Amino acid sequence: MSPTQSTLPGIPTQQPDWQLRRNAFGQLELIDGAGAHHAPVVPVRAFPLSAPEESVSMVGPQGDELAFIDLLITLPAPIQTLVREELREREFMPTLLRIESVSSFATPSTWRVVTDQGDTTLVLRGEEDIRRLEGPALLIADNHGLHYRIPDRWALDQHSRTLLDRFL
Repeated sequence: MSPTQSTLPGIPTQQPDWQLRRNAFGQLELIDGAGAHHAPVVPVRAFPLSAPEESVSMVGPQGDELAFIDLLITLPAPIQTLVREELREREFMPTLLRIESVSSFATPSTWRVVTDQGDTTLVLRGEEDIRRLEGPALLIADNHGLHYRIPDRWALDQHSRTLLDRFL
């Protein structure tokens, strides 16, 4: 990538030696420096929770890395938008805002919760499905493999913290 005129204070925008666009099927297509077309490609974050803006690979249909992005924010706006849209679809992870109730303090148990995507229920198979992340953050996996993020467990209301503490 070569630096171009900066659009962000102190961070130069990088012009990659590849192009990215959506093809007729709505898939991301990467055109490399040699003019070869690769589709579909998917962005994959190396550290989706601890460093979501850094180290993103553009992976081709055979699972090979076609391009590497050091920092998303350094990409030109149109490419950045395409990558972020694809990541948003690929990495759906609602933020858990409140725990309304749990069916039982033994697992498996059904939880009624409020997320940033609306109200839902999840089934917690076991306490091992609650992962501690950096600081006060938690990641809860339900029986379908969907992950719910709690950025700061201490920011939850008292009722939610009381219910959650029974499983930690």
